[in-house]
Amino acid sequence: MGAGMDKVVPSAAEAVADIPNGASLAVGGFGLCGIPMELIKALHDAGTTDLKVVSNNCGVDDWGLGILLVDKRIAKMTSSYVGENKEFARQFLAGELEVELIPQGTLAEKLRAGGCGIPAFYTATGVGTQVAEGGLPLKYNGDGSVAKASEPKEVREFFFNGENRRYVLEHSIVCDFGLVHAVKGDRHGNLVFHESARNFNPLCAMAGKVTIAEVEELVEPGELDPDEIHLPGIFVQRVVVVGKDIEKRIERRTVRPRTQEG
Repeated sequence: MGAGMDKVVPSAAEAVADIPNGASLAVGGFGLCGIPMELIKALHDAGTTDLKVVSNNCGVDDWGLGILLVDKRIAKMTSSYVGENKEFARQFLAGELEVELIPQGTLAEKLRAGGCGIPAFYTATGVGTQVAEGGLPLKYNGDGSVAKASEPKEVREFFFNGENRRYVLEHSIVCDFGLVHAVKGDRHGNLVFHESARNFNPLCAMAGKVTIAEVEELVEPGELDPDEIHLPGIFVQRVVVVGKDIEKRIERRTVRPRTQEG
């Protein structure tokens, strides 16, 4: 194996060391499931700030991207859902944070398309709403007035699937860096995700110009069955081994009461 193919770096701190202030990041995870927490903590420890982050959500107040948010390291958040983070709501309404809310499926496709080299695409999602027509608050003033609002997007009619329908043009997303978490990876950057942790992780990896993957287990090239690989190493530039004993939190535990059998 050539040295250039070995993408393993010794630590999370070294992996994120060249991420500059003001960088854009595509960060994998859904809620607290499959988030690259060790890379997020390393970025926090490095003091990196003014970040433009694209992620389904922003963690919670004391975990995930929330640890960057609470120290005001994030300047703009592009997300689908932010309802579990009180500090997020406070900063947004106080005019301290710019927020772009995007329908979840559209966000997923914007990341995937960016990784595939597709600059834009049309979707029916959002037509007839502020998503397409503009006026969606992106940033507030301290007095509650809107400082910045979304611009109208191009809408066109297409004949598709037997009917004429309007579609809105959405631009794809490409970020300076991608940060993802995988249960297993090899030295070439081929990754395997565990069950529902295969959420936004593959898409964020595709959308990063430089993608850093933290993996719980490192295997040698050839040990992964090709049919087992969820993301090919072409999308990954750095691999960091974080081990299987890292802390994993559950955002909200929901269980049913046990029923008496018999």
